[in-house]
Amino acid sequence: MALKSKQKQPLFLLTNDDGYFSPGITALAGELGQMGQVYIVAPDREKSSISLALTLRRPLRAEKIDRNTYAVDGTPADCVYIALRHILPRQPDLLISGINRGANLGCQDVSYSGTVAAALQGTFMGIPSLAVSHLGRRTKNGSLYDFKGAAALVRPIIETILKNGLPHRVYLNINIPPLPVKGIKITRLGEKRYSPELVRKRDPRGKTYFWIGVGHPKAVGPKDSDVQVVDRGWVSVTPLQIDRTAHPLLGHKLLESLKNCWPPEKSRDKKKG
Repeated sequence: MALKSKQKQPLFLLTNDDGYFSPGITALAGELGQMGQVYIVAPDREKSSISLALTLRRPLRAEKIDRNTYAVDGTPADCVYIALRHILPRQPDLLISGINRGANLGCQDVSYSGTVAAALQGTFMGIPSLAVSHLGRRTKNGSLYDFKGAAALVRPIIETILKNGLPHRVYLNINIPPLPVKGIKITRLGEKRYSPELVRKRDPRGKTYFWIGVGHPKAVGPKDSDVQVVDRGWVSVTPLQIDRTAHPLLGHKLLESLKNCWPPEKSRDKKKG
């Protein structure tokens, strides 16, 4: 479905899970500011791996940092909710979550990621949405990220979506490898199989505490999966959908047999008698 905004300039909502101050969202705002009006509504601190959590047991605060930038003391999904219900002057033409520091590849990352979850929340609320992540180049001193280059690279994708729209209840997960890239490929989800380490320690008072470490994941998937495509230097664009039903299994014998696990009313009455 194509976008039908009557406004001359598109309105963009940017969010993330790295925080409103992150270089990725700043670079993207600079690029999209050349195209239209940009609002940043993002967490006031890093909220990685928080998925689609909503804050329901305490009040939330949105601090205005500057004209169109707000810091929310909540999750990425909270930010989307507050932005759409309170902050933005109208419904945005597009929600972009990112640019995230680090990739969000495979079924596992997509499930844990606050970046991807923000795009899902936008889709829940009827806004065309996409998540953008950038895999840095590894060096001896860590990873180097070219967020400005990544923002320029994703701009034509955004322009195309503004023109053509997205299918109903579908959002995109975009991953950009270290620049320069070979091109863009449409992909399916692969897997990043983690072997999380659990570190157990004791504090000065003798009480036990834990650190969960992600370890080094193993990328698994066919050649057209996101994990493999990005590893070969291509930008990965993966369409995701709200409906998580395993449709091929509907009507499967095993699942159909589950309907017999609870006996009919008459059978229960006979057993009681």
